Parts: sequence; structure tokens; C-alpha cells
Amino acid sequence: MAASTNNEDRVREATPESINEKIENDTWTRVASYANKSPQEISARIKELDDEWDIERYLGVNMSTLALTGLAIGALSKNKKWNILPAVVLAFFFQHSVQGWCPPLPILRHFKIRTSKEIEQEKYALKIMRGDFKELSSAIGPDVSSLKQAVQKS
Repeated sequence: MAASTNNEDRVREATPESINEKIENDTWTRVASYANKSPQEISARIKELDDEWDIERYLGVNMSTLALTGLAIGALSKNKKWNILPAVVLAFFFQHSVQGWCPPLPILRHFKIRTSKEIEQEKYALKIMRGDFKELSSAIGPDVSSLKQAVQKS
């Protein structure tokens, strides 16, 4: 795996290319579906994207929940074996922080959970469509492929 400083890039590198392609295709199909929609409809979609959880949030919440559950059950049952669960979860979280990969990652990516960068690309494309960047909107052709190229360059 190539060295990368960006966690989103590491997540994409650790994800099978077929899944990355599905996520990307879904994103640009969705963007294309807004080509003839009103600015209000585009704004509503941008608001949905503002509320969308990225992969890091899913991993953080799920791993914290599992670790706390293990600690709580271990404390309440006085069975020390439950301490294994938070230890394993913390090892996975460490692995993800260092390598950008952990065992739950492929499962979440299979369910098309996106990185924050992937979410931001869709938002940026919709903002261009809505006309937020007048000079950019006029420089980009009306088709989604030119919009996709402009967004991925930034």
C-alpha cells in the first residue's frame, strides 16, 4: 500500500477498487439526477449531505460502543473475560489509525459508507450546479463528466 497522509485516501486504498467504483458511480449518478432540479431541491440535498455520517464517524461510534459495552458487562458481571472485547476493539482502532484499515472497514464500505472527502465532492458538485461559484459554473460544461473532472481536481 502506498504511503498516504490523508486518512480518506488510506480508506480508499484499503477498499477493493470495485467497491470504490460503486460508491463513486452512485455519487455521480445522484449528482446527475439533480441536473434539472431547482436550487431549493439542490439545497435540500446539500443539507442531507451535511447530516451524512462519514466512515470515520461510523467507526468511532461503533468501536466506542463495543468497547464501553465490554467494559460495562465486565464490571457488572465481574467476569474479567469481557475485558477482551475492549482490548480487541482498541487494537482494531489503532490499526485503522495507523494503516487506514481495520476488520469492520470492508463491511462498512460494502454498505457504501463514504469518506468525508467523497461526501464533500458531491456537495461541491451540487454547489457548482446551484450556481454558488459563478465563474466556475460558466467555465464547466453542462454535462456531469466535466463537472466530475473539475471537482476531482480540487
